Amino acid sequence: MSALLVLSAGTQAQQAAPTAQQPIILKFSHVVAASSSKGKAADYFKKIVEERTQNRVKVEVYPNGQLYKDKEELEALQLGSVQMLAPTFGKFGPMGLREFEVFDLPYLFDDLPQARKVTQGPIGRALLKKLDAKGLAGLAMLDDGFMQWTANKPILVPADMKGLKIRIQSSKVIDARVRAVGALPQVMSFTEVYQGLQSGSIDGQENPASVIFSSRLNEVQKYMTISDHGYHGYVLLSNKKFWDGLPPDIRTIMDGAVKDTTAYFDTNSQKENDDALEEIRKSGKTRITTLTPAEKQEWKKVMFKVHAEMADRIGKDLIRSIYKEIGYTTTK
Repeated sequence: MSALLVLSAGTQAQQAAPTAQQPIILKFSHVVAASSSKGKAADYFKKIVEERTQNRVKVEVYPNGQLYKDKEELEALQLGSVQMLAPTFGKFGPMGLREFEVFDLPYLFDDLPQARKVTQGPIGRALLKKLDAKGLAGLAMLDDGFMQWTANKPILVPADMKGLKIRIQSSKVIDARVRAVGALPQVMSFTEVYQGLQSGSIDGQENPASVIFSSRLNEVQKYMTISDHGYHGYVLLSNKKFWDGLPPDIRTIMDGAVKDTTAYFDTNSQKENDDALEEIRKSGKTRITTLTPAEKQEWKKVMFKVHAEMADRIGKDLIRSIYKEIGYTTTK
């Protein structure tokens, strides 16, 4: 509770009656467009939190890297400068949590139901718990679909990637999967990708259709290949001290909001990707090619070696546990 000092001319300052309790401010920062799946989920979280707490919690959403870029946001969260993020899995490798990079392995999952058996099951929960040691509260994993290639030349077979400068997130495993097809990985903040593609400093990139369309990357890319070569998702997390310090009744509401936001995201992500793909197609600026099952198998043959290459980095037991969970009796 705060006190308001009322000053009047010719009188001494007097302390007035306490005002209503000040709201808890939660800053939710992300680096993609507000119209993306993550952006819409952040806005949905804001809406339901403020409604259910009757504005005792105010959520401020900052899209498009307005506050922090990719490389800065996790440190900002640890310092308490923001209270919530939803970064991709590869961001945790530099913090020493290399296990999260397992989700960057090429062709790890065949579809989203398979992915959710891992991200929303015991394996996912165990990984989230590892964030505690870094001062972070791992709240949920959000499944955003699969990566597609874009470039200014057709990409149909792995050899078409040779020599292309491909923007990637900062992840050793993503670096390896791009190198596996002869491309040259270029780590770049997402907020700089559009300009990089426009200027030609990079030749292509990989993202789900919803991210490509909402960030207008299709405007500067002539070709898109529906390859589904990499799973794409986010970790919804908060500053642990902030989250643990919430009043018990507020914390109960917030936990429920996280659960409902995860369900909202998962329900809408596939539709967002499908709708975005249709909009890209209708724009006529980007030619879209969908790999056939046989063509995709050729990509798998080339890229799947990254699983073995990265096993020591990620953890062989973790990879085996995922294979078991999703029903792989042998390697793909």
